[in-house]
Amino acid sequence: MTTLAVSLDRADPRPLSAQLADQVRHQVTDGRLAPGDRLPSSRALAGELGVARAVTEQAYGQLVAEGWLEGRHGSGTFVAAGRPLARPTAARRTPRAPEADLVRLDAGTPWIDPRHAASWRRAWRDVAAARPPRGYDDPRGLPELRAELAARLGRTRGLHVDPDEVLVTAGTTDGLRHLLGDLPPGPVTVEDPGYRAAAATVRLAGREVRDLPALAPVTDLAGCAAAYVTPAHQHPLGPTMPGSARLGLLEAARRAGAVVVEDDYDSEFRYDVAPVPALASLDRDRVAYLGTASKSVAPSMRLGWLVPPPALLDAVDRTRQVTHDTASWPVQRAFLSLLRDGYVDKVVRSARRVYADRAARVTGALAPLATLRGPVAGMYATVELDADAARRGQVAARAAGFDVPLLADYCRTHRRHGLIIGFGGCTDAELDAALVAITRGLAG
Repeated sequence: MTTLAVSLDRADPRPLSAQLADQVRHQVTDGRLAPGDRLPSSRALAGELGVARAVTEQAYGQLVAEGWLEGRHGSGTFVAAGRPLARPTAARRTPRAPEADLVRLDAGTPWIDPRHAASWRRAWRDVAAARPPRGYDDPRGLPELRAELAARLGRTRGLHVDPDEVLVTAGTTDGLRHLLGDLPPGPVTVEDPGYRAAAATVRLAGREVRDLPALAPVTDLAGCAAAYVTPAHQHPLGPTMPGSARLGLLEAARRAGAVVVEDDYDSEFRYDVAPVPALASLDRDRVAYLGTASKSVAPSMRLGWLVPPPALLDAVDRTRQVTHDTASWPVQRAFLSLLRDGYVDKVVRSARRVYADRAARVTGALAPLATLRGPVAGMYATVELDADAARRGQVAARAAGFDVPLLADYCRTHRRHGLIIGFGGCTDAELDAALVAITRGLAG
């Protein structure tokens, strides 16, 4: 019979039985009590500890219920059979050196005009006053929001769809994930350089990523289930897909039986000409359209929309019905208010003016030193440089307090070098200071 080395503290607010159970449990999990060890009877242990027998009986009963101990009729109480848990060894991690708070000039942070903050607050008051659904809401999204989005797509993107064809998602990658789950087997081509989150989403869906050289015409998609593209504003190089390349891509997809996934992430921020109509407007049967609120309102809303080809609509709906996988109801309700109140249109118009001015600043500062991919649109500019110059520019920017991404970080197999200079998530003064630092680094 095993002797139990336990002690009870009557000043401890926990019940004596809980203290005893905790100590015996620890001795089992750290290996001091081995499987098969016989424990003292509840009567004998109560006598040793000077407590009522009910205390030890309750402790033993708890540990039997948890599976640490087992009672054998006529034999006593034993440590349950099985291997004792190994005590995990904490991995030693090298502490990260403290880093200055850098202003990130990335390609995805929008500028939001603070003059429209009252509309933002009003939208969330509307959410507070609205009654949420009693259970799981429609996996397609709020009917009123889908109607507003369908009207907006027709007005701004030349994509005329029925509200029932619009599915509200928790962002672009969420929509892509839903779509991938209902495509036939096969790899997915993704632009390279391209949107890193899209490539990661394809891999997490268990599909192979095939690199598609960005800006190169697509003539063959044989064996592929889908091709992911950003035709309105190639991410991150910037150019718009020409009309001939659009038609060639659609023809290649038809021959291969593949779906073209159009990520229309920032088309509303073209400030030299009117936005180019959506690729999906050319072929609804072959193109799945992805839109997002991240660039117009806020990335943290995690809200987007998917217009799948008609042949996939029911399959995506059924999957989301089973998984209850839809966007947050309060966020949908707030965005509906923002659309109806005109907030989204106002912040887009304001941001377009600010981006046009800031794009001109970037062009003026860097055109003599680098090759700018253009036309500059949206909330970032991409400048191509040799690898050493790009690294010098990044290092100089960091020394001045700015984090500027390298173009090479968006590449997988195709090698391009340069800097991606975002100008949405900063002030005019911060952008000017960053450009001074970058030009100094490039000149040095």
